[in-house]
Amino acid sequence: MKKYGIIMFSLLLLIPIQIGAEEKIAVTLNQCVDGDTAWFNVNDEKIKTRFLAIDTPESTNKIEAYGKEASEFTCSLLKKAKTIEIEYDPNSEKLDKYQRHLVWVFVDDHLLQEEIIENGLGEVAYLYDNYKYTSILEQAEEIAKQNQVGMWSTEEKDNFYFYLALAIMIVVIIYLIFPKKRKKIQSKIKSTIKKEIKKKIS
Repeated sequence: MKKYGIIMFSLLLLIPIQIGAEEKIAVTLNQCVDGDTAWFNVNDEKIKTRFLAIDTPESTNKIEAYGKEASEFTCSLLKKAKTIEIEYDPNSEKLDKYQRHLVWVFVDDHLLQEEIIENGLGEVAYLYDNYKYTSILEQAEEIAKQNQVGMWSTEEKDNFYFYLALAIMIVVIIYLIFPKKRKKIQSKIKSTIKKEIKKKIS
């Protein structure tokens, strides 16, 4: 009985070690898609992943400000990485509605999401629970905003309002030239302004 007791005790000691070893999964890059999406090779399987808890500007179907920069930044880090690891969060679904794996990504032992956020190339988003590294990302985002880097830069905001004002002026001129279409144009102006302001604030 004493012998069996020693064996059981030894097995219990090994359990935490095994769980810890399985938290991060070593992968290799298959294809980089954009700032927050990539395909990885896991053993003999190819999986599409969506980086958990962040959102970067679009650079595929449509081009948004800093979308290209975010994509180039992420792809450069992944392609140059000596080691890439992914980690699933216990408080998150494993797959999203598009069947993409929702994961934390570590490049050479650095959290990729944090690097993207602190360089102003993405924002903290899609938080549906208390995820493991949320506080790290929120802190990185605050620093990026304070330093006005990337998408948080003053220059980017100034450009946005300049082009918005220019667009309004053009529409107003058309509004004056074509009085019969005033109601229709007025409706479009209000709708456009509301959408753009809401997008910028959010």
